[in-house]
Amino acid sequence: MSPLLGLSEQELIDHVTTQRWYASKDREVARTAILDQVELPGLTLALVEMVFPEGTHDVYQLLVGETVDGLAEPAVARELVHLIRTGKPQRTAGGGTVEFNSVEGFAGLGSELLAVRLNDAEQSNTSVVFDDALFLKAFRRVEPGMNPELEMLRFLTEHGFANVSPLGGWYSYHGPPLEATLGILQEFVPDGLGGWELALDELAGAPERFLDRLRRLGEVTGTMHATLASDPEDPNFAPEHPSLESLGLLTASVDEEIEQLFLTLPEDVEALEPILGRGEEIRDRLRQLTHAGTTGMAIRNHGDLHLGQTLWGQDRKDWVILDFEGEPARSLAERRRKRSPLRDVAGMLRSFAYATSAVSFLRGTEAPAGWEERARREYLDGYLETVDPSIVPAGPEQFEKLLSVFELEKAVYELRYELQLRPDWLPIPVAGILRMLEEPVAT
Repeated sequence: MSPLLGLSEQELIDHVTTQRWYASKDREVARTAILDQVELPGLTLALVEMVFPEGTHDVYQLLVGETVDGLAEPAVARELVHLIRTGKPQRTAGGGTVEFNSVEGFAGLGSELLAVRLNDAEQSNTSVVFDDALFLKAFRRVEPGMNPELEMLRFLTEHGFANVSPLGGWYSYHGPPLEATLGILQEFVPDGLGGWELALDELAGAPERFLDRLRRLGEVTGTMHATLASDPEDPNFAPEHPSLESLGLLTASVDEEIEQLFLTLPEDVEALEPILGRGEEIRDRLRQLTHAGTTGMAIRNHGDLHLGQTLWGQDRKDWVILDFEGEPARSLAERRRKRSPLRDVAGMLRSFAYATSAVSFLRGTEAPAGWEERARREYLDGYLETVDPSIVPAGPEQFEKLLSVFELEKAVYELRYELQLRPDWLPIPVAGILRMLEEPVAT
């Protein structure tokens, strides 16, 4: 393949590895190659392979205009939307095809695109907003197979779930190296308030108002899970009975994570003192929780649900769920795996714990006493009112036990994350682990 904009191999490596969306910042790159590319009006779309010394590799999508960062150029972004609108496939230099698809009846594709701006909040991908009406997300790290975000949005839309931003179209690559989703186009929610920021603002100024919103968020989550479990004829979404070994495998995975983490906890960090030397106690609590009885069903779920993945639409006065891509660090196959819906629920509950603590140093005020407990109850009450009861554990004791397993899994993940990146936030996961140690386990 010809070099992009005359860049040498090292210049291409330097460009990709310094981008915020580059996923392997702690790994050395041995070499790079352009797997395939296609010349489109005003831009070049290229798939670039980054090869590591041990022979593994990652593939990234580059969109090149007058510069290598083509999506920062309005003309390049507009052209991608135009291609999605027209739906004409484009042949690549390597014999592959880039296909562009639009959703029939999607009104946003009929308008002219004037104002174009990059969404600075995006980390693992690049997204562009057009006229506060359309939202284009380009997936940067490309993996073989349909991206879960496209798959989930199509399913939820087709099955009548209203609390998502409607899908307008997508584009994908089909060729000898791989077949993969490259990007999606959605309706933009112009009046949307981010759930995390809204939680902090209202905790500081109107905590009762946010509690009212949380009951509705629980209802929306329950309806989403019921919808995802509603089609037994679709093998990618049909609910499944977990195997007898599935809970044991989950527990073994969490147990190993606890053991490894607690062996390496530094002893000179004050925030960790309440849990130092308590790894075996935590593992024993996990074993007690394993006897959960019925575990409900395994279904497709969001995979990374928390307040930051939600918007409160001011006009519609309702929640919108975002970012169905799943946890970026997990493989695409892992993100598509069917799991207990309580994994999503646990992620949201842990988000309430974060908001309760973070409001003190991000907004300079304290959450009202008991607010987190009330938030949990409002959300869970709303959830249980709308979720299909056949997909969650039968009975409150079994429900709480399995939920606690997923909350412990999440808190241990948070502990490792904060230890590495945000040590000032360590008291939040530490408090979550202590809480689970202190709660009685129903027998």
